[in-house]
Amino acid sequence: MIMRPGQQLLLPANPVFIWGSLLAALLLNILMNMGLWGRAAWVPDLLAVALVFWSVHQPLRIGVGVAFAFGLLIDVQQGALLGQHALAYTVLGYVSVFMHRRLLWFDVPTQAIQVLPLFAAAHLLELVVRLVAGGGFPGWAYFLSPVIEGALWPVASVLLLAPQRRAPDPDDNRPL
Repeated sequence: MIMRPGQQLLLPANPVFIWGSLLAALLLNILMNMGLWGRAAWVPDLLAVALVFWSVHQPLRIGVGVAFAFGLLIDVQQGALLGQHALAYTVLGYVSVFMHRRLLWFDVPTQAIQVLPLFAAAHLLELVVRLVAGGGFPGWAYFLSPVIEGALWPVASVLLLAPQRRAPDPDDNRPL
């Protein structure tokens, strides 16, 4: 792949770190649903941000199947309609794998702008499934959540790519 000028060559991603970050995002989602805010509509879905991030950066390891499985876990944890988050996460995984090559050509703030409609579409899909199943409208603050998730994209990029940006061990025979 041709790199942009000034872009740093990254080390390979550690699968243990990828799965650990996804499990940490799942646990943070569970804690935020049980914590101070309860199930506030505006609370961002950190697992969705992590799933989209790793689907973009590691599409061969994290994809639609992983997104579906984590969606079922969130459905069970929240007591939501079984398949509501699984469907939304599956769509998130599919579209992020579909657009990962194009998205990686942009800088991080532009990526955040481009994943914002993806998060909004996932939340809209969850809302439609909830309303069709007879649930209530959570309020207009529900549409603040994708905006917060888009704003968290640069933070996720810095945190989740940090182990890959570390300097490799210096070696006299290796110029990189």
